[in-house]
Amino acid sequence: MNLEELKKLREENFSKHKKKKRDYYLKSKKKSEETKYKDYKEIDYSKELNNDNFAKNIKLIAKKQKQHMDDRKEQILEKMNEYKEKKQSYYQENRDKRLEYDKNYRETKKEKLKEYRREYYKKNKEKILQRQRNQRKINKEE
Repeated sequence: MNLEELKKLREENFSKHKKKKRDYYLKSKKKSEETKYKDYKEIDYSKELNNDNFAKNIKLIAKKQKQHMDDRKEQILEKMNEYKEKKQSYYQENRDKRLEYDKNYRETKKEKLKEYRREYYKKNKEKILQRQRNQRKINKEE
């Protein structure tokens, strides 16, 4: 096979794939449109929102929401505990690696950090001194 035949074959396969995807998309879209309005019923808002029914409907909605939250509460707490345990175990497993990495990082960046701190102090010298003075005053007053 030469290059032109390969290109042509690739293009044909790609167009077949695109057609297949489009057909699938159209099929699923048609299904969703058919089921979209299946259980649709008209709501008479004048009845639903009048003074008699409004409070009752609000209470019903609140009750359903609370029940849903109560049903999910155990699952949510379980997931949170599972996540905490997973995080803690990961922390313990990789503790030595992390400490070693931090140590190496500090040593490699030692000079840069010193220089950065020097520059930072020079730039913010007045602010830092003022903050220290204020802190001393507060400590003396106490």
